[in-house]
Amino acid sequence: MAVETGQNREASRDFVRVAPGLGGMVVSAVGYRTQGLTPALHRGLPSPYLTLIFSLDGPVTSGVTPEQAWGAHAVRTDIVVGGLHQRPAYVIQPEHETGIQLALHPLAARRLLGLPAAALTDDLVTSGTDVLGARATEIHERMREQTGWEERFATLTSYLRARAANGAGRVRPEVGEAWAWLARHRGAGRLRGLAEHVMLSPRRLTTLFRAETGLSPKQAARLMRFEHAKARVVRSVVAGTASDLARVAADCGYYDHSHLVRDFRQYTGVSPTAWLAEECRNIQAGGQRGGEQWEA
Repeated sequence: MAVETGQNREASRDFVRVAPGLGGMVVSAVGYRTQGLTPALHRGLPSPYLTLIFSLDGPVTSGVTPEQAWGAHAVRTDIVVGGLHQRPAYVIQPEHETGIQLALHPLAARRLLGLPAAALTDDLVTSGTDVLGARATEIHERMREQTGWEERFATLTSYLRARAANGAGRVRPEVGEAWAWLARHRGAGRLRGLAEHVMLSPRRLTTLFRAETGLSPKQAARLMRFEHAKARVVRSVVAGTASDLARVAADCGYYDHSHLVRDFRQYTGVSPTAWLAEECRNIQAGGQRGGEQWEA
């Protein structure tokens, strides 16, 4: 088991990254522990991956707006499942928190979660118990009793491996190849070229793709392109260099800089500059969970 850790002693943040080892079904696995922070609002960004969180130090509190997240109607759940969405979730970052967050490949949803990713698009956040059943609660309690990251990851990996072995339902090969084609092109390819590649009409491909993932191929491509661009921006912050957004836009397949800003506003709710101002300290502390950044 490959483990990478990072700490920011001033902020009492601890992040542990583990190589998932589940045949590509889990894209990333991150354990996190923070203490002594001032409660704040965090933006959980849309991603081309599903999110699975086992919170071990109290429920995750979130909402579709900042007001809901801070208010009485916030969604609170110890096990979080998030589908493919087009807008941010607002998550309360408490004074202290501990948990494990996984980024799941959306085409592994049938095997790992028992349903297609499309079934998760109605709600921004879904209770993991509603999706996974009582066994997930048992696993959650077991991990809460465990004190070491390696033991916790082993428990969760074993649980998911058993679910995958018993999972039913297959993804149509055209949809699987369409997703792989989009990923290879990092979201920069055109729908007509994709449809020709999988030998379906654009309309038929869109119907099948949406039924499986909850998104159209064009929406998935935009998410992948944004994910790539955001990763470039995050790497610049980590390296301590200024981000050239015009260059990022050109390198990531955007028509121009304004199209990158448009996507940032849709997926984060703010401009790239404002998002970086909010997240800079978290990024520098190593708080990129579930891929490049904590996503919901």
